[in-house]
Amino acid sequence: MLSNVLHEGLGHGGACLLTGGRPLVLSTVHFECSADTLLVIAGGTLANLAAGCLFWGLLRLARHASVRLRFFLWLTMTINLFEGGGYFLFSGVANIGDWSMFTQGFRPAWAWRVGLTVVGIVSYALFVWFALLELRPLIGSDAVERQRRAKRLLIPPYLAGGILSCIAGMLNPVGMVLVAISAAAASFGGTSGLAWMDNWLRFVPVGPETAPATIGRSWLWLMAAAILSAGFILCLGPSVHFAAK
Repeated sequence: MLSNVLHEGLGHGGACLLTGGRPLVLSTVHFECSADTLLVIAGGTLANLAAGCLFWGLLRLARHASVRLRFFLWLTMTINLFEGGGYFLFSGVANIGDWSMFTQGFRPAWAWRVGLTVVGIVSYALFVWFALLELRPLIGSDAVERQRRAKRLLIPPYLAGGILSCIAGMLNPVGMVLVAISAAAASFGGTSGLAWMDNWLRFVPVGPETAPATIGRSWLWLMAAAILSAGFILCLGPSVHFAAK
């Protein structure tokens, strides 16, 4: 939810205000500005990448914080980096989305698509590697157990994020096409690394931690997530209108 709001609201919305435009509509799957400049189009991805760096810094500062907070910071960092890098790949391959719009009219078109695809593949792979390095304190150093542990930490948020994004996206007023090219693509596609990155652990050096950190159930975190999810679906799902077109 946070990476989505950062992408649509802070990224596209902030760039819209900075360039003198007027925000028109904000939802979980799109943002409309009175003037779509190149900065507005690129703003969503830039916000995700900046947030990924910010949460990495916070994760490093929170080394002695609770394991739940550290996992939250790691997950938020990783999702923002994945959605930032993955968007280049998505636009390059499918020729839709923000970076397809950004490069529209650039010539030769095929070279720009290839360039976006290459940047997307390389950046996504680097982000997967980096995220696994930062995950090591949470999964321990046992070669077999750490992969099992990683899968248990990664699959639930991957499925929860994808399902939540699609449910909220289904309420958008534009149409179901945005559920496929925005909600599902950004969640199930953009964060797909969460579903398979544990397989790369065999190539990642073992960390100094001998035992994995224990993450117990927290009703406070669960209640906060439920309340925020309801607001995300019911408020941003149908969209918020700021001004008439």
